[in-house]
Amino acid sequence: MHAVVARVTERIAQRSRDSRAAYLAGIDAMLARAVPQERMGCANLAHAYAALPGPQKIKLMVERAPNIAIVTAYNDMLSAHQPYHAYPDLLRDEAARCGATVQVAGGVPAMCDGVTQGTPGMELSLFSRDVIAMGTAIALAHDVFDGALLLGVCDKIVPGLLIGALHYGHLPCVFVPAGPMRSGLSNREKAKVRELHAQGLVGRAELLQAESAAYHSPGTCTFYGTANSNQMLLEAMGLVLPGAVFVHPDAPEREQLTRAALRTVLDIGRRGARFTPIGRLVDARCIVNAMVALLATGGSTNHLIHWVAVARSAGIVIDWTDFDELSSAVPLLARVYPNGEADVNQFQAAGGPLWVLRELLAAGLMHDLPSVHPGGLAAGARMAATASGDETVLRPVRRPFAPTGGLRLLQGNLGRAVIKVSAVPEDRLVVQAPARVFASQEELLAAFSAGGLREDMVAVLRFQGPRANGMPELHKLTPALSVLQDQGYRVALVTDGRMSGASGKVPAAIHVTPEALEGGPLARVRDGDLLRIDARAGTLDALVEAAEWQRRTPAPHPAPPPHGFGRELFANFRRNATSAEQGACTWL
Repeated sequence: MHAVVARVTERIAQRSRDSRAAYLAGIDAMLARAVPQERMGCANLAHAYAALPGPQKIKLMVERAPNIAIVTAYNDMLSAHQPYHAYPDLLRDEAARCGATVQVAGGVPAMCDGVTQGTPGMELSLFSRDVIAMGTAIALAHDVFDGALLLGVCDKIVPGLLIGALHYGHLPCVFVPAGPMRSGLSNREKAKVRELHAQGLVGRAELLQAESAAYHSPGTCTFYGTANSNQMLLEAMGLVLPGAVFVHPDAPEREQLTRAALRTVLDIGRRGARFTPIGRLVDARCIVNAMVALLATGGSTNHLIHWVAVARSAGIVIDWTDFDELSSAVPLLARVYPNGEADVNQFQAAGGPLWVLRELLAAGLMHDLPSVHPGGLAAGARMAATASGDETVLRPVRRPFAPTGGLRLLQGNLGRAVIKVSAVPEDRLVVQAPARVFASQEELLAAFSAGGLREDMVAVLRFQGPRANGMPELHKLTPALSVLQDQGYRVALVTDGRMSGASGKVPAAIHVTPEALEGGPLARVRDGDLLRIDARAGTLDALVEAAEWQRRTPAPHPAPPPHGFGRELFANFRRNATSAEQGACTWL
């Protein structure tokens, strides 16, 4: 095991000793109970099984067959989740062949940041993760299940399902992916049209044509954003069948993999051959594997929030220092858009997640663990080819694209933040320029459209944290800032909000904590202050004389609390949310 990976894993385990012990004790208490058919009251069981066909009732009540819950994020609006419409019938059929039963225990909402980007609905996006976790808990609260199949793919959906499932850590759980759409207009071409539109050089019709050519059919979007990073992390944690995540929805093997997921959750159940409850599988080593996989592939910055919350759900405490230290040792093995030209279909063709796991395991950069697959993580990784199918997309550990991972911790008198460096040009890793302060992305975009940003600058976009407005993604800023950078200006973004998992070309210090609404340092910044972002040194500072800096009164929030589009329903979420580095959790 690599010394840094071993040291960080041990530090996390020691830090989490008490909370993890309490969590495992809770699992043991749940497992000490009798099977559902014995511990539940007759009326409870009758309600639970009332809608089942007679033969299935007999299986459950008399034969005491295993009963598997499906928690699904199906809807037919969003391309990534539309394929799930046929899964329950398929899984029921496979369960019948195996002498088991399946019930759809509940559905969870699935919203798409691509649809809500730049709209008021985006302010519900981050907290939808905790709503999904709560929905998962409600679905499993009926307590008549021997295991669960989790059907979800995208940004907040996978973390939400995982958080909810870990609060039922005594159950074996398997994620069932749906796969990406086939390649359409390339991500680079799509981004170029967006930049031309931002400059007024192409119209809305041309932009819509390009977007529709990129997003064109069922399946996950093809860039390596948060949704597809989710899939990489699930592979690294051993929570999916090896190699399943990037198989297309219409590929013949997709049905085979879905049926195999049902057989797998039975096999790792209490009555199966390899009892593996999810709460025991997801330990400190498993969380470190997810962190390493994220870094090695240049994945989404959103996971520096989401996986902190996932870890907390299993009694494990991680922070951004852990990510940063791992990043110093984990090489960048993948170039997938926005960190390269390839999309996830080319990533899969070059070897995909299993090839990455094989390399990391062989180099001692990842823990070999039990997984939902017989033989554990290494056995699944051995299914990958021994060599990359395309070294412009995937490279071995001995010849990486970069010697360190794609994420860095920044800290200084502006607070703590993270930056994704894997897609930032080398000459833009340090930006020192005057501040331009904004309180909304609309204000920034209006200044760009008016031609008022043609200068070196650090755009400070504050009051975008969890407690201010739910911490929306600010991806709508990417085309404008990219245009300024391409025109030769030295520009950067500093914000207590989030950027999309598809962002990265422009240096962006994001998730700044403490957030401005809580009196964080961003609230002290004024137009014209000289700011310095140094991704090499890991610093984030306002170059303001210390006494002057301390004298300043933090600026008040310039807007009333968010209202409309249901945002008022989330007032308690905003009020109780922890900081970004603590996972922006609303339930701690």
